[in-house]
Amino acid sequence: MRDATDHDVLIVGFGPTGAVAAGLLGRLSHRTLVIDRLTDVYDKPRAIALDHEIFRHFDNMGLAGAIAPYIEPFTASEHFGVDGQLIRRIDMVAKPYPLGYTPSMVFSQPAVEVELRRHATSFSNVRAELGVELLDLVQTPDRVEAKLKGANGQLRSVTARYVLGCDGASSIVREIAGLALEDLVFDEPWLVVDMRVNEDALHKLPQCSAQFCNPARPVSFLIGPKNHRRWEIMLLPGEDARQMERPENVWKLLAPWLNQQDGELWRAASYRFHALVADNWRNGKILIAGDAAHQQPPFIGQGMCQGLRDATNVVWKLDRVLRGTSPDSLLDSYTVERKQHVIELTGKIKAIGQAICERDVAAARRRDAQLLAQGGGKPLQITRQEIIPPLRAGFLAQHESPACGSLFPQPRVASEGAVRLLDEVVGPGLRVLIDGRHSEAAALLALCAAQPNLSAAAIAPPGTPDALEETEGVLANWFDRHGVVAAIVRPDHYVFGTARNAKELADLLDEINARLRGTTADQADNFPDPRMERTP
Repeated sequence: MRDATDHDVLIVGFGPTGAVAAGLLGRLSHRTLVIDRLTDVYDKPRAIALDHEIFRHFDNMGLAGAIAPYIEPFTASEHFGVDGQLIRRIDMVAKPYPLGYTPSMVFSQPAVEVELRRHATSFSNVRAELGVELLDLVQTPDRVEAKLKGANGQLRSVTARYVLGCDGASSIVREIAGLALEDLVFDEPWLVVDMRVNEDALHKLPQCSAQFCNPARPVSFLIGPKNHRRWEIMLLPGEDARQMERPENVWKLLAPWLNQQDGELWRAASYRFHALVADNWRNGKILIAGDAAHQQPPFIGQGMCQGLRDATNVVWKLDRVLRGTSPDSLLDSYTVERKQHVIELTGKIKAIGQAICERDVAAARRRDAQLLAQGGGKPLQITRQEIIPPLRAGFLAQHESPACGSLFPQPRVASEGAVRLLDEVVGPGLRVLIDGRHSEAAALLALCAAQPNLSAAAIAPPGTPDALEETEGVLANWFDRHGVVAAIVRPDHYVFGTARNAKELADLLDEINARLRGTTADQADNFPDPRMERTP
């Protein structure tokens, strides 16, 4: 039975994070109001990169086809040292891709954001109101009252069971909720320049994305979709950020690559690249996500991805709480999981950024020599995927469990005469995936049959009875690598825990059911300090 609130969730901010949260809540049938003080999608590119984890969620939402025209694979990123020599190369993992998609992608944010909004508002239970400003939030034990000002200046109040603030770096939701920011110590001035380059001038530019780690002026170059190219140019002491945005100064900075006849300036905006994270991401029934909860330097293109991870993490938990199948305390794991992940990934991004930003020539030469030494005398080769950490604490199995907190792979499986991705066949809900090659596979499936809240499937190579047929060996290799026969996977695709035999799976099923019901003896023990390390 519905309670007396106007909405289940009020989302403040209709950017990518808010739009994804609204779309997910819409599909789950929750009454959702999303507001934004702006009246339209910002027509200039800001975020430019996403990865296979995020595209997997877009696909689960039914959005892959709609946004595919605005997405292309991300090229490798080549890093060049003091003397212009290649010192490091960051690329994608090789095929077969672990999640079923190109692991790194570039996209056009305005067009994709339009599709995210269109999708969210396609649900009858989601309403979007633009030009609406949040003035205040007042919590009571069972709801939040929000005071709003409409585009016409009219004031009104609405109530919701929960509020999710996706309203950006200067978040009013974060301010009202009293959620302080921690400084992760990175603050550098940069100029971001986006160009639509003429087709006949594209040959003048690098054919891979590049980091020019030149102490005189570090520069990042990114290849976006079609003819979109981006430069991120470090501003030097004494340079006025607003003056450097002026077209005549932008073209001077681009002179090593292009002249004014080679394309159209799309955007030039100065930023300070920050590293910040909210101390807590929740105050009672008010939660924050995206830039409201964290900001990080852009050096591996994870800013928007982090916000969408927030949305997919918090929504599956909100869904259970709103339905009454889990207690409100399940939401405590949100800060624990996402804050620790942001801190760890930001630390890695800072290290890359600090290496790129080195202004001392002698120190930069030492950096170049160290990276070449790490590569055995050749440019160091790493993948973007190995930079992204797993979850290390929160709603995860409490006992040692290989691959716990990692993203579960998505193999291609033969089903109903066609080859499809696993999520399309078994769904993205809470589920158990079993190694169909194992002698205990039937017993493992039987254990899961009595679980009303979990689906289960066995995956195996072609010719294995009673199993979905995997076509590329992705999951078989994963099971072998970790020495397990089953995995419980959360709706956001992170592994809750794994089992090596039927006894371990039975124990794991008991644990997750107890945790979801909130019947564990001490909730605090389940959610340790967010900075605590855990063996992945």
